[in-house]
Amino acid sequence: MKLLSPAISKLARLRLWFINQWTTEPAAAQREVLQELVTAAQYSEIGRKYHFNQLFSTKSFKQTIPVHEYDAIKPYIYRMMNGEENILWNTPINWFAKSSGTTSDKSKFIPISDESLEENHFQGAKDVLTMYYKNFPDSDLLTGKGLVIGGSHQMHKVNDAIQYGDLSAVLMQNSPKWSHWVRTPELSIALMDEWESKIEQLANSTIQENVTSISGVPTWTLVLIKRILQITGKQYLHEVWPHLELYIHGGVSFVPYREQFEKLIGKKINYLEMYNASEGFFAAQEHPDDDGMLLFTHHGIFYEFMPIEEYGKPFPVTYGLNKVELHKNYALVISTTGGLWRYIVGDTVQFTSKNPHRIKVSGRLKHYMNAFGEEVIVDNTDKAIALTCEATGAVVNDYTAAPVYFSEQANGAHEWLIEFEQTPADLSAFIIALDANLKTLNSDYEAKRYKDIALGIPLVHALKTGSFNAWLKSKGKLGGQHKVPRLSNDRKYVEEILAFINP
Repeated sequence: MKLLSPAISKLARLRLWFINQWTTEPAAAQREVLQELVTAAQYSEIGRKYHFNQLFSTKSFKQTIPVHEYDAIKPYIYRMMNGEENILWNTPINWFAKSSGTTSDKSKFIPISDESLEENHFQGAKDVLTMYYKNFPDSDLLTGKGLVIGGSHQMHKVNDAIQYGDLSAVLMQNSPKWSHWVRTPELSIALMDEWESKIEQLANSTIQENVTSISGVPTWTLVLIKRILQITGKQYLHEVWPHLELYIHGGVSFVPYREQFEKLIGKKINYLEMYNASEGFFAAQEHPDDDGMLLFTHHGIFYEFMPIEEYGKPFPVTYGLNKVELHKNYALVISTTGGLWRYIVGDTVQFTSKNPHRIKVSGRLKHYMNAFGEEVIVDNTDKAIALTCEATGAVVNDYTAAPVYFSEQANGAHEWLIEFEQTPADLSAFIIALDANLKTLNSDYEAKRYKDIALGIPLVHALKTGSFNAWLKSKGKLGGQHKVPRLSNDRKYVEEILAFINP
């Protein structure tokens, strides 16, 4: 292991010249990516349909191909899963990443080609390692093991050639052999589906390992850390893993969780955010102090950024990197080496920097509250929760919120279901602080709250610990990347959860 680490770290450092190239010339990198995509797929079915061989500019590409959501490409996907080739991409697609996206019962199957794996997911992972060693040249990261808390790693065969599973499963099946030497747990535990047993096995099997990094969504990582501390009788995680130096997170905002992690780990470590979805590895923080994640511009993905007011139009206005504005919400539209063409991912992003291009995930296109013109997004509510917890001493595990519509008796409001790790001493004071913080963060919300004319003060239900997980389990969605939708513009989730916990 100690012989392996210097060799890998040296290779990582040699990649810096390549990263510097696409970071300093992002527009050129994107033009090259688009040309390669269109050229490669010109003889596929979709390439012939839209005359890819005649598309010689970004303008003609955008004028010719409509934007797609999943339902529009689903017929193509099912044909590919049944073994048809040259449909959306020019090379065989033998892997599909199963993604729920939210807690709905529908699943998406995202095509992953060999090019997707090599040029996007694996190249992105190498670049993250390179950037980390650049910023922390004395790191001992690869002298130990990385604990990966992924989703279910079970693969499901469609036929002899084609399989589907969680993205983590697809990556594990295709990752180079050396990566297994620097990762834990062993495959038999990683393959487990049942999450309550899996957490127990993860805890017991990794206690004696020299874990130097952890990767996973914050909620399940916290569950694992707490169980490890229970088993070992230790107060802090650094007493179990003294060489732990890095936690890599993504999927949900880390803002509401950071304080809990710092208390449980008990020493200063580095925290890095990555934006690695089933559709692609889009971005990662270069340094823990960066505001936003560096956009990967030369990794087999062509990006467009659609103002959210354009959503729903067949040919919406979209912008390239040269025309985006800072701190404005855009829906992410991508074309990839897996055969997604002008595909709406569903996330909204904001640029925090344009030199280099850094982004943060601000929410979901369909996860927001705007029943009264308040335009509240997840970025607002995550920050408001964090500020309110800091002021009141509360600790929040998770939350969801939805509008309460106007009635003859009352104006509208927002109804919150909040699961506290540490309940505030005065829930009324928490609600008042939450409301005040939202007003500070969102001027539209503040305007609608003026004298309670449109919106009343939030209604907050404090849920007992484990309520959200119990609900997810009842839907067969416990563990992995499944999560409670933070915001909804209708009352489906709120009413379903309230009915579940108050039968």
